Amino acid sequence: MLALFYIFIGVAIGVSLWQITRIMNFRSVLATDEDNTRQGRNALLFLVFFYAIMIYCLIFMNVIMLPESASIEGEHDDNLFNITFWLIGIVQFAMQFLIFYFTFKYKGSKDRKAKFYADSHQLELIWTVTPAIVLVVLIGYGLWQWNNIMDLSDAEDPVVIEVYSQQFRWDARYAGEDNALGLGNVNYIKGLNTMGVDMSDKNSLDDKQVTELYLPKGRKVHFKFRSQDVLHSAYMPHFRAQMNCVPGMVTQFGFTPKFTTEEMRQQSEVVEKTANINKIRKAKGEDPYEFDYLLLCNKICGASHYSMQMKITVVEQDEYDKWIAEQPTLATVIQ
Repeated sequence: MLALFYIFIGVAIGVSLWQITRIMNFRSVLATDEDNTRQGRNALLFLVFFYAIMIYCLIFMNVIMLPESASIEGEHDDNLFNITFWLIGIVQFAMQFLIFYFTFKYKGSKDRKAKFYADSHQLELIWTVTPAIVLVVLIGYGLWQWNNIMDLSDAEDPVVIEVYSQQFRWDARYAGEDNALGLGNVNYIKGLNTMGVDMSDKNSLDDKQVTELYLPKGRKVHFKFRSQDVLHSAYMPHFRAQMNCVPGMVTQFGFTPKFTTEEMRQQSEVVEKTANINKIRKAKGEDPYEFDYLLLCNKICGASHYSMQMKITVVEQDEYDKWIAEQPTLATVIQ
């Protein structure tokens, strides 16, 4: 094996030397002014083409973007995305123009001599300090937003839910009237106790296990995540929330839903996206699609990763209260 490695290295060095020799032989083949003029014009043509593609994507490809955030905390994610997008877009738009225009303007010519310009401390200060300030502001905003969704100590009467991941499904457990989840561990998995809940913990008795998430609009939801087997990632795109589910530990985040499922279905962007999807499904002879919030796995966790989904329904508080009251407690199901 080692000999094969040495042979590979030798061949690579030989090919590199051969390519270098070929490049050195091109020194005598210089581009003419006509070649330079033609390449300069091509650069301008490519600039026009590049701008046309960019504008097309900004206008007509917007339909594939997510609609407005369905959580209050997610609004800051959207703000951060928009600020970053516009900053990058403006700089990119200007820099692409300078690159291709200067390629045309300063194309090679026998009658022109290149100017040697050593350095400029003023320019170096500008292009060093300006990005540094921008990054500090963006990162500071991002850290504030991170703390906003991770610090759940100030939430009043939150809904506490444990989301349990395993290949290839999700389960969820709602805290009971005490609003405290009982302890859980994979060692307790047995029979109907598929989430490994410690039933000797008094906080577990009034917990409620479900296979579909119901969330109340306008009330903070505190999620805790566990994994039974491999690394999963709980991803709720419309709420701008994602967190890894790590075996052997509990991770968490929280958000406040601001649109019910029915209200989200009436959003103009969602209506347009749903219509486009159903147009494709109709051509294939498939049943029509109706928008629903989803909990997805955003880690490639195995062969059936694509099917690891859980429906999320956001309703008004009174409807949520009615639904949660109908769910049986673990004490009545397991014991």
